[in-house]
Amino acid sequence: MKDFVLTQNAPAPIGPYSQGTIAEGKLLFVSGQIPFTPEGNLVGETIEEQTHQSLKNVKAIVEAAGLTMNNIVKTTVLMKNLADFGIMNEIYNSYLGESKPARAAYEVARLPKEVLIEIEAIAVF
Repeated sequence: MKDFVLTQNAPAPIGPYSQGTIAEGKLLFVSGQIPFTPEGNLVGETIEEQTHQSLKNVKAIVEAAGLTMNNIVKTTVLMKNLADFGIMNEIYNSYLGESKPARAAYEVARLPKEVLIEIEAIAVF
């Protein structure tokens, strides 16, 4: 059994996927969030601006499911340039530092819409 999360406080999916999927009422899987506003506009050109927006989108989806950022147990961060890891990590810490979810971070050749970062998450109820 699964349910879907859809909020107008994060950008709409740009493909055949949901913003978030709730599995068995126990886990929330948040699709990779890129730095677009809920209206679909790219935010900034720097890793700082784009990291903040991606995490704001994750937060909006988590909250739409009735959870908080403290419910997140795992994240994956995809970055265009891993040299920006330190900057991303400081911002990430301001959103998730207390909950300390498990995390993987990777440098990738390209991301959707040529953004600098994409962040996905898994949360528990």
